Amino acid sequence: MTPFLVGTITVVAVVVTLLGLLSTLAHRRIGLLHLAAAGLLEALLLLQAALAVAALVGGESPEDTPTFLSYLIGVALVPVAGVLWARTERTRWAGTVLAVAGAVVGVMVWRLLQLWETTGA
Repeated sequence: MTPFLVGTITVVAVVVTLLGLLSTLAHRRIGLLHLAAAGLLEALLLLQAALAVAALVGGESPEDTPTFLSYLIGVALVPVAGVLWARTERTRWAGTVLAVAGAVVGVMVWRLLQLWETTGA
């Protein structure tokens, strides 16, 4: 877990959140740009998960490993669930669904970093 990767994920999560809010305010459904941003967010989360699993296999571990793993799996599922829900929502509120997913990811990655750094790993 690196603070740089967490910062990068946070920036992309903020972009997803802003895109979702803008489409809601404009009374529009989500488009290709929203999906591309959510896809980039998911790719970064999967990279983070792979790096964390590699560190765990290498012998590093946080103090509360079950909670850390739960957050790690959960945060990777949030953008997928957000996009699926937003794609089935045929109104302007699809953007809000995506915005909430982006905000949730932004918070969860910082909690992951906090859990990881508890032991100084």
